Amino acid sequence: MPHTAAPLARQIELDGFAILRGVFDSAQVDVITTELSAALSASAAAIRGKSGSLHAARNVLTAWPAVATAWQVPPLVEALAEVLGGDYGLVRVLYFDKPPGQSWALPWHKDMTIAVKDNRRPSRHFGKPTRKAGVPHVEAPEALLERMLTVRVHLDTVTDENGPLKVLPGSHRFGKCHGDDAGAVPQAILVERGDVLLMRPLLVHASGKSQVPTDRHRRVLHLEFAAVRQLPDGFTWHDFLR
Repeated sequence: MPHTAAPLARQIELDGFAILRGVFDSAQVDVITTELSAALSASAAAIRGKSGSLHAARNVLTAWPAVATAWQVPPLVEALAEVLGGDYGLVRVLYFDKPPGQSWALPWHKDMTIAVKDNRRPSRHFGKPTRKAGVPHVEAPEALLERMLTVRVHLDTVTDENGPLKVLPGSHRFGKCHGDDAGAVPQAILVERGDVLLMRPLLVHASGKSQVPTDRHRRVLHLEFAAVRQLPDGFTWHDFLR
């Protein structure tokens, strides 16, 4: 489906998110799902529930290197260039699922951490160093987060049944603060298989558990892009792929 990029960029500026419909066709989603599942089946980065069901994964770029190009379809490449400019790079890839009977929820929050090579450097810009699945992370400054964009590729249709993501439109405009978005009305992201959500990291978002009973998964390939290659204070991205 063609997309008019300028209105898309304006929508993201105003609301903090936009949905691209029909970016990946059924065959493309099948390939991604099959290859990703095989790669994560033996990955140490996979996060599993008590029953062994796969709930999430970090370090997907390491577990499944093909993801570095799997997202590169024309509508998405063009949209990223319009929003971030021509020098953007892929900096982190995660995976999420809500298996039937093993669902989970997340409270309202903003995404503020990035993966870096070394988080032990002194800095006026980065803080709260942590390690996630062995990879150094830090909380990024607001100015950097404002030049990032998250891409969520939906590998399943998402309805009210399987714990859709909910967002507070416009909440990204208040930076790292949460209190100023109290008047925003939550919007559930209901999409078809192959649709893509673009969202700013500072957009307030959450998700509830899937309804019981449901046989629906909610598999999402989560990719993070940045318009900035060089970081302050001598920090470097853990990955920055073009």
